[in-house]
Amino acid sequence: MRRSVALLTLALLGASPLARDVDWPGYGGPGENHYSPLDQINAGNVSQLGLAWFKDINDGGSALSAPVEVGGVLYFASGISHVRAVDAVSGRELWDYDAETAKVAGHKMRAAWGIRGLAYDNGRIFFGTLDGRLIALDARTGHLAWQSQTVGKDDERYISGPPWVFKGKVIIGHGGADFAPIRGYVTAYDQQTGKQLWRFYTVPGDPAKGFENKAMEMAAKTWTGQWWKYGGGGTAWNAMAYDPRFNRIYIGIGNGSPWNRKIRSPGGGDNLFLCSIVALDADTGAYVWHYQTNPGESWDYNSAMDIELTDMTINGQKRPVLMHAPKNGFVYVIDRETGKLISARNIVPVNWAKGIDQATGRPIENPEARYPDGKPAIVYPSPFGAHNIEAMSYNPSTGLLYIPAMDQGRVYVDPAGGLAGWRHLDGQRLSTGTGAPPPGVEPDRAATSFLLAWNPQTQSEAWRIPMPGIRGGGGTASTGGGLLFEGNAGGHFIAYAATDGKKLWSFDAQTSVMAQPITYSVKGRQYVSVIAGSRFPSASGLPHEWNYRSQQWRLLTFALGGKAQLPKPEPMATPVLDDAGFAPIAAKVAAGNVAFAQRCSICHGAGSVSGGAAPDLGQSPIAMDAAAFRSVLHDGLLAPRGMPQFEELSDAEIEDLRHYIRQRARERLAASPAPTVNRGLHEGQ
Repeated sequence: MRRSVALLTLALLGASPLARDVDWPGYGGPGENHYSPLDQINAGNVSQLGLAWFKDINDGGSALSAPVEVGGVLYFASGISHVRAVDAVSGRELWDYDAETAKVAGHKMRAAWGIRGLAYDNGRIFFGTLDGRLIALDARTGHLAWQSQTVGKDDERYISGPPWVFKGKVIIGHGGADFAPIRGYVTAYDQQTGKQLWRFYTVPGDPAKGFENKAMEMAAKTWTGQWWKYGGGGTAWNAMAYDPRFNRIYIGIGNGSPWNRKIRSPGGGDNLFLCSIVALDADTGAYVWHYQTNPGESWDYNSAMDIELTDMTINGQKRPVLMHAPKNGFVYVIDRETGKLISARNIVPVNWAKGIDQATGRPIENPEARYPDGKPAIVYPSPFGAHNIEAMSYNPSTGLLYIPAMDQGRVYVDPAGGLAGWRHLDGQRLSTGTGAPPPGVEPDRAATSFLLAWNPQTQSEAWRIPMPGIRGGGGTASTGGGLLFEGNAGGHFIAYAATDGKKLWSFDAQTSVMAQPITYSVKGRQYVSVIAGSRFPSASGLPHEWNYRSQQWRLLTFALGGKAQLPKPEPMATPVLDDAGFAPIAAKVAAGNVAFAQRCSICHGAGSVSGGAAPDLGQSPIAMDAAAFRSVLHDGLLAPRGMPQFEELSDAEIEDLRHYIRQRARERLAASPAPTVNRGLHEGQ
């Protein structure tokens, strides 16, 4: 039994949580619920919480990673390939491992944003890389124990999500179906050797080549046409959960590839196992059961979000359940033993379905939501979902789920060129199989976000707190001390009362805090750690947007009586640059607009306005110098910092992008007058 699970068991049996230290060894925490029984920091004394130490992160790339902690050592990922170990009490760095992903990831760097989580077990740290490797490090030294390539060399799969560990095994999935024709799967490896033990495909392949197992044969009956030519999708790129009671691993399955079912499966069908939770035997990977949240989905409503495990009294009988809040706007309570639906209810207004049929477990769909006959449809939720990758948590003491929630819609319509001629776009942008909305057709209400406390037993709201911006709530963690920790896009890390949401304590992090916090104890003292840093590609509706250059990404650690202080922040405003001698040409601006939308906006922001995840190119002196701009885009000068290489771009296409960026800078300056600065090339992107 893993040490942390044993300690949690002691806590649940009544032993004092701080009688022995409690770790946080994996993404889901000690018991898969993003919850810790620790109560030294509690509602009565959290006002005394202070910063114990901080560590600046200067590797570029992702700021959404969740640390893990075991035995007084904190492990965290940063950039696109760095993993570090630090002393959990002082923050002193113990070792640093760079997987050098930029040297081998190639085009996979265009679609993903680094490492979102790690796992610890049996003296090793496990993580995945964008180029598809699963890596095991010696947790004490940081030395490489083994690495296994989990994907094909040129198949455009990549790994950004965390692995899960159980019974001497480590399991990993991958992403990529939004950008290329990908068939999803998960793979389990031996923790000591890296040898592959089993693999489970999440959607069926070409029937002419045979099926790997009976589950795939069953699933193929729910597809039509030649779906395998489109990959099918179903990538397991985020959440899983291990259940020791039944020795099962639950897999959260992603959306279809492409999103639009009319393309990948033109005759309809449920398209198993898209948008499902699939239970597998942990020893063999054999299929046990599945529950599909969106049969034949067409909206990117994947079920890769958190899977929380608990026991719940239903009609007077205690039953083992899992709780799940996928993108589609519903919270599901499912029997872990059988996979049967117990209850489901929407947490935001939805219009794709009227509800979930209790007898069949299937949604009661609104046919108009499938944008039939080429008609556009305004559908709620949007592809961002009512709940996305920001971790929800479950507190067994309050019986509440804490969900970073969103209410926003999207216009869906078939592609302008028709269904027959649609194809994947070689990894340049989202391969949705949908088109741009017609003029004047848009969602009928403004997008909002909020922290939602939800009672899964009664399927009812307990309380909610509005969040700043359109995606303002970060990942959550709850504790036995009656606390709920969550950061937000506005730059604050907050402790709420888990019972009623009362704000008890707040810390100014000087940038957004969207990553999941963790809490653990070392030598009888409880700590809380979280990574701070904006991860928004585009402007997010905040009163002020975080700037890539002026914000400082950090690992923050708190304890009662902490006295550390952050340095005074740099000024937020960075001027949009202009070159008075540059004259944008309309035709080049138009061509650059298309190229920017296909290649650049996913990181640098829609309309060339960044939200902080990557540099704002209107502020970049590199974009003002043709030779420097070419060296970055075409030659890959900044690949080690996470900037992908676009070697296929011609000099003319690169110049089109420069014209577009300069034109957008002029428009922004005209709309919001600010000091115009003419600068030469003297600072990096």
